[in-house]
Amino acid sequence: MFGLAQDTEFSRLHGALVRRAAGIAASLYDCAAIDLRDGKDISPAMPRSRQVVLERGRHARLGRRPGGGIAITYADATSEGALAMVLAAIASPSDPIVADPESLSVFALAERLAASDIPVLINGPTGTGKEVLSRFIHARSPRRNGPFIAVNCAAMPEAMLEAMLFGHQKGAFTGATQAGEGFMRAADGGTLLLDEIAELPLALQAKLLRALQEQEVVPIGATRPIKVDIRVIACANRDLPTEVAEGRFRADLYYRLNVFPLSLRPLRERADDIAPLAIGMALRHAPDPARVPVPTEAALAMLRLHSWPGNVRELENVMRRALLLAHDGEAITPAHIVFDNPARLVRTLPGGLAAVTGAPADDGDNEVERKLSSIVQVSEARAIIATLSACDGNRVRAARELGISERTLRYRLASLREAGVEVGRSVAGGRR
Repeated sequence: MFGLAQDTEFSRLHGALVRRAAGIAASLYDCAAIDLRDGKDISPAMPRSRQVVLERGRHARLGRRPGGGIAITYADATSEGALAMVLAAIASPSDPIVADPESLSVFALAERLAASDIPVLINGPTGTGKEVLSRFIHARSPRRNGPFIAVNCAAMPEAMLEAMLFGHQKGAFTGATQAGEGFMRAADGGTLLLDEIAELPLALQAKLLRALQEQEVVPIGATRPIKVDIRVIACANRDLPTEVAEGRFRADLYYRLNVFPLSLRPLRERADDIAPLAIGMALRHAPDPARVPVPTEAALAMLRLHSWPGNVRELENVMRRALLLAHDGEAITPAHIVFDNPARLVRTLPGGLAAVTGAPADDGDNEVERKLSSIVQVSEARAIIATLSACDGNRVRAARELGISERTLRYRLASLREAGVEVGRSVAGGRR
């Protein structure tokens, strides 16, 4: 992959990092369209390729090049940040960005499903990337050159649902001054995504079932069905078997859609996805594309510790906020990470290290919250604990990452203990 065998100098400089990225990218991207090279390589760019230029340096840097492509400077080929930068850089705007083994297994299965025309039901909490997975299936399918029509069933006015899905003839109802083809006919020859399918009214579910079974639609005001050729992907953020049991969703439609179910876990259960997603969002939203602030290892550790109740959408909020706070800096530090919800729980991790998360707190944790007098103090506690974790409890390194003196760090740790936050022996004692 990426010409490692042909360029021994490139392999010597960047082989360790590229091999790590290759194990992930080979199952997700068109690697033939990726031009990965060293910063000193001045050979002509590959036609119609995404160029990524790698350099070794003391500090991580990331940015878009004036002539096209993305430049990456990294110090440690084994670090989480270096791998995340490469994965974010080689992904095209329409590609998924994943690295967690759980996510990779889902996308590997989705690629096999893409070759068929069977319906797919994708389950998962809101904001976990169900539409991204749907677009991935479409892009890998024989229908890739056809339309991809995404319909959010919860966002359409109930009175207009039938007309918007199945179409209508001119004059079929008041205000129908011209005919409309509807989403199902618009998706003819391609893929129709029905997002939040559980929000469809029961009366419309029966008509949808027939349309899926017969591959034909009857527009409002018409008497003859019109044939369509569509592949259907449905997404649900509610448990459909429960909806069926409680009479809110038709059992026959459920079994029609549930030919092959896929499930996306919450972001907090896919920790290895967080760093590449965060850097991908930094690339997308950075005010100056040529100088993209890069999260430090301590900042990435802090992101991993969060519970992410809002999943990927919340991560995007956090990264846009961090870019604003980092301003013209080259790095995003723990001080720039501000979560949507203030910390509510001090959770003890393996090894005795405490971490502040956004999960619901019990009575003891509420006492901690009352003693931490402001959100600023809570954010500071998060930053200190995450940085110490990333530095393996080494106070000197942690203080350097945080931009404070070791004496100030000792004072902050003592304040946390007085507030009732258990920092853990390996950190409280610390290593110099």
